[in-house]
Amino acid sequence: MNTSARALLALLGTASAVIALAGCSVGVASPAPASQKPKPAASAAATPKLPVVPGYDVGEFPPVPLFRLPDLSLLDSASASGFTIDIKDDFAKIPGVTVSPAHCDAGGEVVAGNGSAYLYGDGSGNYTGSDGSIQNYGDGSGSFTLNGITVQNYGDGSGNYAGNGVTIQNYGDGSGNYSDSTMTVQIYGDGSGNYTGPDGTIQNYGDGSGNFAGNGVTIHNYGDGSGNYAAPGLTIENYGDGTGKLNGKDIKVDPIAPVAKLGVFPPLAALQPITSCGTVITFDAGVLFDFDKFSIRPDAAATLKTVAAALTEYKVANAVVSGHTDAKGSDDYNQTLSEKRAASVVAALKKAGVSTSLTAEGYGESRPVAANEVDGKDNPAGRQLNRRVEIFIPASL
Repeated sequence: MNTSARALLALLGTASAVIALAGCSVGVASPAPASQKPKPAASAAATPKLPVVPGYDVGEFPPVPLFRLPDLSLLDSASASGFTIDIKDDFAKIPGVTVSPAHCDAGGEVVAGNGSAYLYGDGSGNYTGSDGSIQNYGDGSGSFTLNGITVQNYGDGSGNYAGNGVTIQNYGDGSGNYSDSTMTVQIYGDGSGNYTGPDGTIQNYGDGSGNFAGNGVTIHNYGDGSGNYAAPGLTIENYGDGTGKLNGKDIKVDPIAPVAKLGVFPPLAALQPITSCGTVITFDAGVLFDFDKFSIRPDAAATLKTVAAALTEYKVANAVVSGHTDAKGSDDYNQTLSEKRAASVVAALKKAGVSTSLTAEGYGESRPVAANEVDGKDNPAGRQLNRRVEIFIPASL
């Protein structure tokens, strides 16, 4: 085999390349008898690598996502003005990336999930802190107007809110609506509801089934262990019996967990504004990393380039990059993985020329923003939210 043929074979490394190059001259006087011919060695390169959803194993795909309401205590723009960086537009078109005002405790630490009402996860729909406690804002009836925001609280869990482009109707029976300039949420109080936002649309039928569509991706969960996923160049069918197809090829795959029911709409209470302590940029781990890995994927370069540009444009002096995992695996393993992922992001941003002073921290599974399990059963949508990397940009006072 001549030098150019060897180079081409090494480059292609596929079964078709082996067949195409089999007729090339190998420079021997005569072929060896069949009995003396060596058997071809099995080559890993001859087996094509199966495509995967970024951040997931072969045949797996993301769950129908959770609904999330913003931190109502930070809706007063007057309290947040000057303390948060208005960079939402920079990241609006990147799937799996969100930007929000940071809510901190008295010591200045970002409180994971604080003020965020995931409308299912613990089954209640009430505000749930990272420690699992339920906190009810209700403080009686009344109405007031503050900084252009009008709140009417009827004392029975129902009420209305209007201000800064946000409207909330809470009917006091577990149902309600939320809308702002970017999203609408409808909760019907029977476990079902709808979401429409920049990242797509979600329908939850309250019976374990649901759909998601957005950014060229569609997900169907039929509630009986079966479902399907479609994206450019990748289709997955799960039949719910341990079998399925990946781009038409038969695979073995575990049944899909049902979509958890939506909880009730959180009780509406008088707004008690707090001052934001900064800005949090949150990345779904699947945006940056392959399944169970900490090396940043090559296709994440554009995302990190956007981050680097924002940090430079807004002259961010310092920021904290933190890694977080779900509760699968041992505490030690998750802690190490979270630390390595945070360090990888810091290294990538520095390589992109960011002058911001960056600190990497890992918290493993200790700071969930949603339940990993519901009633003792796996909650894939909650675990997906917990697998994340956050960049906290403290307020510049």
